[in-house]
Amino acid sequence: MSAPPFLLTPSQMRRLSPHFPRSHGVPRVDDRRVISGIIYVIRHGLQWRDAPPAYGPHKTLYNRFVRWSRLGVFDRIFAALAAEAGPPDRLMIDSTHLKAHRTAASAQKGAFSRCIGRTKGGLNSKLHAVCDGQGRPVLMLLTEGQASDHRGAALMLPHLPPARELIGDRGYDSGRFRTALQDKGITPCIPSTRRRKLPIPHDTALYRQRHRIENMFGRLKDWRRIAMRYDRCAHTFFSAITLAATVTFWLRQ
Repeated sequence: MSAPPFLLTPSQMRRLSPHFPRSHGVPRVDDRRVISGIIYVIRHGLQWRDAPPAYGPHKTLYNRFVRWSRLGVFDRIFAALAAEAGPPDRLMIDSTHLKAHRTAASAQKGAFSRCIGRTKGGLNSKLHAVCDGQGRPVLMLLTEGQASDHRGAALMLPHLPPARELIGDRGYDSGRFRTALQDKGITPCIPSTRRRKLPIPHDTALYRQRHRIENMFGRLKDWRRIAMRYDRCAHTFFSAITLAATVTFWLRQ
């Protein structure tokens, strides 16, 4: 049985289309069909040549995805739709490892990092994310697998939206990060590490809400090309992540 040709409704396309690049010269192939095909491939973990014929030539899907990834189109769509919800009252921060397939972990070429590193679990990438109180991602960052939570938090800190509080696990317990949050008017809800001589109290009832960001990572990993990284280039893999986050969380509201 062939896949349905459209995975996006007309109303969803109206929200996305203002962020598409303008076509020059020959009109583009139907955006709704092509974007639906890209979503199908990423969600089901297919190789591009295995895309259902209902979505058109697989080379069209691949070329559109790579070209728009280089232009940052999917990243901007994610950022714009997340911003439409307004500043969240609550933030949560966490990270997860994403296994790199052997096709993605080949020798690096060029000056740009592929964001693939080695940990005890092998070659992988690490996705750092901040979500709102409903478990919807608002900020994401891709690094090498061995990058620490502190490094990811430091890189995302200047871009945090205003909020009342932020929930994080013990991996984010540092005086510098706590002070930086308080300078932004954000109250940290972070348990103290065991090596801290004087533990800092935190709201234990509030901390139990942290499962929402863990569920968010689980829903992203339901997309098979997210759970297993096949893309060599970091920007194409991150575009797959932002597209999955957009469709899963920001087009469903």
